[in-house]
Amino acid sequence: MKKQTARPNVLFIIADDHRFDALGAMGHTQIKTPHLDRLAAEGAHFRRAHMPSGNSGAICMPSRAMLHTGRTLFHIGGDGAKLMPDHALMGETFRQSGYHTFGTGKWHNCHASFNRSFADGNEIFFGGMCDHWNMPAYRYDSSGQYAARIPRCVDAWTSKELQYTPGDHIHGGRHSTDVIADAALQFLHHYKDDKPWLLYAAFLAPHDPRTMPEQYRALYKTEDIELPANFMPEHPFDNGVLDIRDEQLAPRPRTPDLVKEHIADYYAMLTHMDDRIGDIRRAIEARGEWENTIVVYTADHGLAVGRHGLMGKQNLYDHSIRVPMIIKGPGVPQGLRHDAFCFMMDAHPTICELAGVPVGDTVEAQSLIPLMNDLSASGRDIMYFAYTDKHRGVRQGDWKYIEYRPPEAAPRAQLFNVEQDPDELHDYSNDPDQQMRLQELRALLVSESQKLEDTLTPWGQQFWARPGP
Repeated sequence: MKKQTARPNVLFIIADDHRFDALGAMGHTQIKTPHLDRLAAEGAHFRRAHMPSGNSGAICMPSRAMLHTGRTLFHIGGDGAKLMPDHALMGETFRQSGYHTFGTGKWHNCHASFNRSFADGNEIFFGGMCDHWNMPAYRYDSSGQYAARIPRCVDAWTSKELQYTPGDHIHGGRHSTDVIADAALQFLHHYKDDKPWLLYAAFLAPHDPRTMPEQYRALYKTEDIELPANFMPEHPFDNGVLDIRDEQLAPRPRTPDLVKEHIADYYAMLTHMDDRIGDIRRAIEARGEWENTIVVYTADHGLAVGRHGLMGKQNLYDHSIRVPMIIKGPGVPQGLRHDAFCFMMDAHPTICELAGVPVGDTVEAQSLIPLMNDLSASGRDIMYFAYTDKHRGVRQGDWKYIEYRPPEAAPRAQLFNVEQDPDELHDYSNDPDQQMRLQELRALLVSESQKLEDTLTPWGQQFWARPGP
């Protein structure tokens, strides 16, 4: 066994599209996630973690940019495709503090920011999505160029053949979850340095195209899948994003049988990933370092998969903006389940503080350590959400207000008591008894947009969104 270092190691795992409630630890009765459930029992489970949506249809880009920079949506310097050189990055901060940093899996940001963050890596995927069985990947390039190309590949977004795709190799016939997990295992097997390490593993699962080894799909019979309470054949109105790629994964109107099939595939991908996370845990245990390792599990955003008649994440319903957030390790209370509001990017300063690493001067996120020390702490009082120039939302206490201003559709508003109605089915925006509350939340949305320097669109003072039917 390797002797534990005095400073804790860090294992940071992020999934792509993992909705907050698709966990056994959240009381889900059908999905099988035993390793993540065990992790939640050993650490702190923040059950109301959110991400603020994003300024791009590919929400994972700004979401990951917010995580790595610890900055708010309108301060990341764009849509996340390129991270600003003057913004302190999470991996970079640990690297400058004496950690050996290793990255594997999805990096939907720029090459330069990857190399600023990580001193080493393997099976690096620069992109949004791909065929899981033919993931183009790079080996670590210390020059940061990553210039090699693989010819004649198919773009998973458009199904069109490309002349090239980013990568210097493909493990044909091996699933992306296995390729990424095995890269993490190889690092843990070979790392012999005395420096503490930070291992960043970014899985592509459960993003579509949802394919997985057959033994995991066999765990879920389509006919046994329970439809969510907020399943709808179609969204109640045009939100301006009904024709985006994600919404083309299933024809409209959505049918119960087809949505059940999508859900079964989604669960199977998560169970496959959970199984490989268990392998990574066992490798750290074999090194004698599990107790001295900070572990974070989260996701870049959630996913509708039939809820509200939607399939994607380009919306402000909880199923798309809430994510898992589990932190375990030295200094973290065991078995803590906290319901305070927080953002996914708050993990950045939290692990810095847990590891005794200085938080970068440009970081705006809030540490979760005060919540770990006080179960009654309220966390963030106001949650502000923004999707491109089309949707804005605000959550305060039990209530959420959403405003829609898509250029191609009529403006709308929604008002939900999410505490009483977690499926967001009862819209109070046209209720005469709730008009004062609606106007108060509308005013709060405007003030928050100004405070956060929301520059995507001039979100004016005058309320003119039409309440729903």
